[in-house]
Amino acid sequence: MRSASSASSGATTSSSSTGASASYTVRQTTLGNGTVIREYISSAGSVFGLAWSGPQMPNLSDLLGSYFPQYVAGVTSARKVRGGGGHGPGIVQDSGLVVHSGGHMGAFSGQAYLPQALPAGVSGTDIQ
Repeated sequence: MRSASSASSGATTSSSSTGASASYTVRQTTLGNGTVIREYISSAGSVFGLAWSGPQMPNLSDLLGSYFPQYVAGVTSARKVRGGGGHGPGIVQDSGLVVHSGGHMGAFSGQAYLPQALPAGVSGTDIQ
């Protein structure tokens, strides 16, 4: 996963550390279009989770980086099983990548994380 501030132009960034745990920090970036991206960064400096919300979807190709093809394959497979065509939420849930993405015009949100990279004591529900 890549840093939101390096993946987009016109962004402002602020950082905050978690209150109870020093196992990760959260860096928040507001894109020029108003979408907010929160990056969950391990104490080793790697991004293990992302969350976003706002009026426009962020560029998931930029945010997910090398994990983007895995996301596309997972969404394509899930939509074939559901028979939903190309519409509806993008959900991928496997052992190497979890992504929940959805919303509607003007109100999009989502989370993405690497289950194997979650710090001790952190769960996927902490990525918000």
